[in-house]
Amino acid sequence: MRPRPAYQVLRDRLRDDIAAGRYRDGSRLPTETELVAQYGVSRQTVRRAFQDLVAEGSVYRVPGRGTYAADRYLRQFGSIEDLMSLSDDTSMEVVSGLQRRVDVDAASRLRLDDDVVYTVVFRRMHGGVPFVSTVVHLPEPVAKHVAGRAELITGAVSPHTVIGLLEPHLAEPIDQAAQSITVAPADAGTAAAVGAAPGHPMLRIDRLYADRTGRPVELSVSHFLPEQYTYRVTLRRE
Repeated sequence: MRPRPAYQVLRDRLRDDIAAGRYRDGSRLPTETELVAQYGVSRQTVRRAFQDLVAEGSVYRVPGRGTYAADRYLRQFGSIEDLMSLSDDTSMEVVSGLQRRVDVDAASRLRLDDDVVYTVVFRRMHGGVPFVSTVVHLPEPVAKHVAGRAELITGAVSPHTVIGLLEPHLAEPIDQAAQSITVAPADAGTAAAVGAAPGHPMLRIDRLYADRTGRPVELSVSHFLPEQYTYRVTLRRE
């Protein structure tokens, strides 16, 4: 068996050190020069190991300052099931429980005949650390299935996702999610939910879920804290 490339060995060693807490979140890793001397490898080996760690979200680089450990939430998404499985290792804390309201923009995006939606606001946490604030809008015929659920009242904490609570009650399963990604500053509510300063740059991800017939069943607008979250998508050739 051929020996593993040196950069893979170094990459895995650094990853293990981060996981073990040797380099805590936000702490600087040794420089390229220090690692070359410590492990007796080439500078190119160190650079390739760092490139892999950056790509997977284990570290981040600050030009002119160095490479830092990143204790952030990393998930890879490729299907509706992946989105629903957020309940496997995160928790949902409801900031504002499900309630009826008028929202012209949300109603328009959900293709409703009137302007009434049902809205719930929550933040999601990993290991007790908040990384996203989300507003979910539901059409009234869909919201009735989860109205009164204990998981969607103000202050409730649970491992659930809203689509996970909804789908068992729908006539048709959720079949697709149209997604848009941009950057937006945190407003006061979002900033308070994730522990950031107002105006802090956030990763905004909008998802419009539809069932098998193409009928919209949920609109979610999420603001992710970049310091605590890495988003990864695998694209496959059909």
